[in-house]
Amino acid sequence: MRKGVLEYCTLLLLNRKRAYASDIITRLKDARLIVVEGTIYPLLSRLKNDGFLTYEWEESPQGPPRKYYTLTDKGREFLVELETAWNDLNESIAHLKEKTL
Repeated sequence: MRKGVLEYCTLLLLNRKRAYASDIITRLKDARLIVVEGTIYPLLSRLKNDGFLTYEWEESPQGPPRKYYTLTDKGREFLVELETAWNDLNESIAHLKEKTL
């Protein structure tokens, strides 16, 4: 479940603007999602291999070049599917909470 949530949140972030891995980690941590480099790099690679992301290298004034990730059209379509699934899950949970509280 956590893997799916991190995938969804990563795509949400990249839907707003392109970002590099360290920035994605920082933004996820700011949202109080615990994530480490060992989690996000394989996730980004898998999303890229699945055709949901693309990247481009850009020179950085503070060190080595950075790999900036952006959503592809296929990634945006997948994000819509995830958004629908998330909303359905939220409705189901809300229904259960309403009936049990």
